[in-house]
Amino acid sequence: MRRLRFDVAYDGTDFHGWQVQPNLPTIQGLLETVIGQIEKGPVHVAGSGRTDAGVHAYAQVAAVSLENLIPPDNFRYAVNRLLPRSIRISNVREVQSDFHPRFDAQRKLYEYRIYRDEICPPFHRHFVYHHPYLLNEDAMVSAALLLEGEHDFTAFAAADENDSPTRSRVRCIFRSHLSRNGPQLIYQVCGSGFLKHMVRNIAGVLLQVGRGNLGENDILARLDPANKIAPGPTAPASGLFLMSVDYDAAKG
Repeated sequence: MRRLRFDVAYDGTDFHGWQVQPNLPTIQGLLETVIGQIEKGPVHVAGSGRTDAGVHAYAQVAAVSLENLIPPDNFRYAVNRLLPRSIRISNVREVQSDFHPRFDAQRKLYEYRIYRDEICPPFHRHFVYHHPYLLNEDAMVSAALLLEGEHDFTAFAAADENDSPTRSRVRCIFRSHLSRNGPQLIYQVCGSGFLKHMVRNIAGVLLQVGRGNLGENDILARLDPANKIAPGPTAPASGLFLMSVDYDAAKG
């Protein structure tokens, strides 16, 4: 048995997220179907995280264990030939048999894109959140910086049936930065890990800051472990991208 690690890029518009769901198209489900055809048997494809329905990825990291001795380059070619054009794999290589894309990840980088012009070009509509209304972008920039460091992000996380109630919701955010790039407002956040809907909830809260409904003290209140503030609002999935996942050189 050998372990193959690979990157997965996808347009998540027409998929119900990463994780397999009965009778619904998902990224993991399609990969397992296609790779199962190559392996001539059932396979399990592990991912670095469970992206939501409509969320996109430049480099989701995945791994699968196979009996098949197909070389990595041939594997890449065969899988891409069978996948829809909205999903592509790259950077296939053999790794240690115990490599796990999620549990071995050291940090992840997400990007949320807000399109600010009055008219959003139709070829951007699935890849941004179109918000042409008045925003105090300077206030949003300052508020984003408050999220850096180690905090309890319970007030930014949706309930997750896969998590134990006793599991820590403390995460370390290495970088939280918002800037303008032409007509787009780009929020980038890099952290040790992320909770369900965490980045979309952060984006939603930053938008409320931009609208003048929340201030920096409201951000700090949400980071207080004793707070009882309900998560949200949740920004739309279309603007969110998983950009990269980093590993220790010896593992990934």
